[in-house]
Amino acid sequence: MDSLTFRAAAEADIPALVELVTSAYRGDASRAGWTTEADMLDGQRIDPEGLRRDIDRPRSVVLLAERDGMLLACAHVAEEDGAGYFGMFSVRPDLQGGGVGKAVLAEAERVARDQWRLPSMRMTVIDVRDELIAFYERRGYVRTGVHKPFPYGDERYGIPLRDDLRFEVLQKELRQESMA
Repeated sequence: MDSLTFRAAAEADIPALVELVTSAYRGDASRAGWTTEADMLDGQRIDPEGLRRDIDRPRSVVLLAERDGMLLACAHVAEEDGAGYFGMFSVRPDLQGGGVGKAVLAEAERVARDQWRLPSMRMTVIDVRDELIAFYERRGYVRTGVHKPFPYGDERYGIPLRDDLRFEVLQKELRQESMA
């Protein structure tokens, strides 16, 4: 099996990214993987205009993970408030659990740590997603206890199917490689 290659997304990648992210989180297709939000949220998972802004803004990259030119996974990495921010993490449902996601997360951390010299990485996770939070905890992320409200009423983030959704901030300290 060939190894993954990483590259930054361009505007031309937006339709494929919307399809990938939607397949990982929404509808019946997402149930093939373990990251589905289909029982919590309906509607879209990603807003194409927001994605375009993320691609174009400074200190922000939408990472694509490919094998033989085929898009397998993606994540958004950006600098926010002096730390890295990790979001929009999506792996094709039929490939989840096979190590692709771990490789994408490691590459995102490398970008934040080595290219941007940021001390930590943060993310927000819906706090009822115990299995997903456990995945991140196994990779060194800690629950901060900081919660943020879910954007109810803003369909760019989906249509909630329950009324108890909120985000929790997870954080990991990134060790800087020595320059010696």
